[in-house]
Amino acid sequence: MKLTVLGSGSPEAYARRASSGYLLETGKDTILFDCGGGVFDNLLRSGRRPSDITHLFFSHLHSDHMMDYARLVHAAWDEGAPPLKVFGPAPIARITQGYFGPDGVLSHDLRARTELVPSQEVWKARGGTLPRPWPAPEVTEISPGFRHNGDGWTLSSCAVPHAQPVLDCMAFAVEAAGRKFVYSGDAGPCNALEQLCAKADLLLHWCYRLDGEGAHPMMVPLTPTPSDIARMARKAEVGRLLVTHFRIHMDQPDRHGAAVEAMRSEFGADCAIVEDLDTYEV
Repeated sequence: MKLTVLGSGSPEAYARRASSGYLLETGKDTILFDCGGGVFDNLLRSGRRPSDITHLFFSHLHSDHMMDYARLVHAAWDEGAPPLKVFGPAPIARITQGYFGPDGVLSHDLRARTELVPSQEVWKARGGTLPRPWPAPEVTEISPGFRHNGDGWTLSSCAVPHAQPVLDCMAFAVEAAGRKFVYSGDAGPCNALEQLCAKADLLLHWCYRLDGEGAHPMMVPLTPTPSDIARMARKAEVGRLLVTHFRIHMDQPDRHGAAVEAMRSEFGADCAIVEDLDTYEV
């Protein structure tokens, strides 16, 4: 498996980091976890095309994890790709209809592109045939505990504390060819996540707050620090730890370096803070 970081940031507008998005390639499949703002552009910068994505899994439906969803679906459709397989918590089906349904926010664009003769001629010149159907992602609404069998890979999930009860929030594990990758989503510490991480070859975990950084009392149990994450990863016997979702103030050189040292003191040397467009073998 190969991991490419397409977005390692937060909801904050930040030139250094797009919002959340992580590409995992395994066998013939290219799996995208989350699709926040800026992820689409980084997908292109990484040398891939929208039509390369075979599966999209949403950990939860905060905007910074799904802002580029419509753009990805529309662009893949415009390339003539098969319908994207989309998995996410409710109401992802209603959101998808809200974009691409008969009365969706993109319905006027889609009518113009599929019904006007000049647009039809452009489509035919690119190898398309008529009538041209609208985008129709294959959407499956999922709940924590969901499992999926892919072509040579399996995915499992668990609930993680983050924005309940408004949003269902999940972490995912993918296993293929004897290797295991875990993506935490936005997660507070919990036994279910620790069990999901057990003996993972690579854990990609969000980090919203630094050691010693104050937070509202309700945020503290939901936002583990680098030390907290590293301790959990060591306990779960993770092979390699990567942290992501860094905010602007956390990237100040002294704070960035202190976060790495905090992780290494608890976990060991094989840990890092990811950057957009980094790649890793799992």
